[in-house]
Amino acid sequence: MNATTSAPENFRERLTQLREALFQLHKALVDSERVSYEQNIGTIPSANHFLQLLTNDPWFAWLHPLSQLVVAMDEALDARAKTPLTNEAASALIQQTAALLVATEAGEGFARHYFDALQRDPDVVMAHAAAAKVFRSTNKAA
Repeated sequence: MNATTSAPENFRERLTQLREALFQLHKALVDSERVSYEQNIGTIPSANHFLQLLTNDPWFAWLHPLSQLVVAMDEALDARAKTPLTNEAASALIQQTAALLVATEAGEGFARHYFDALQRDPDVVMAHAAAAKVFRSTNKAA
């Protein structure tokens, strides 16, 4: 099978599992950031206000790369997509996952905020561990 042929169904399943693990990690990070925001800035009065903060406030901007990766996986896995999922496209998503899920104490951006979230919140650590486990099994199959 070349890089432009459709991905085999078991690879689609593995990518679906990775997407679900990343979605759960994203949820844990959003929940953790909400707590941190409310401790530092104040209570968020409504779900609508929180959605506005998630999409527009610089406090939450660091989460956007993970949000975009999950959306890209959703689009790639969509059975109604104009372009079928290929091995090349699936591998690119797996590589993006590997590049993104690096926490570092130095620097800034996603990696630094991710490091901080892992340090302060055990739920983020558990979601990271679950995502890493799925990533390792998906990466082996690639």
